[in-house]
Amino acid sequence: MSMSIQEVTLAKDRKDYVTVYINDQLFGIPVLQVQDIVRTQHITRIPLAPPEVAGSLNLRGRIVTAIDVRKCLGLTSDFHNRKKLMNIVIDVKGELYSLLVDKLGEVLSLPDSVYEKNPATLEEHWREVASGIYRLDGAILIVMNVGALLDFSRKNAA
Repeated sequence: MSMSIQEVTLAKDRKDYVTVYINDQLFGIPVLQVQDIVRTQHITRIPLAPPEVAGSLNLRGRIVTAIDVRKCLGLTSDFHNRKKLMNIVIDVKGELYSLLVDKLGEVLSLPDSVYEKNPATLEEHWREVASGIYRLDGAILIVMNVGALLDFSRKNAA
């Protein structure tokens, strides 16, 4: 089945995101960065790690650093008491990280034409890790800049 030039253009002018909820806020992670999605795993605490690092987990024989996204966003967190966390496993420069999120959403394909830069009213912690937003029916999707989320040196310098 072939696609028309208009359909190819429309597909090219879209971005795909895995959506997650953190504190009832909708976030989008670029689908190409997502390696796996798994339910709650046993996480081993890492002594002297930054507060955003929840620990490490074993994913099919690979050690993966677990990141408490709520802490990265300046929210209160007690991930040991939350049984239904989801792990979004992402690849950043060949290293695997598991982003601990409250709830998994769906995969959305969104047109570039409705993408907006971060509004000035976006909360500071969120603005630091967001690359922009999409205004959806009844919700705002914050596009997560995973590289900025994992830049702990930025947080420690503040």
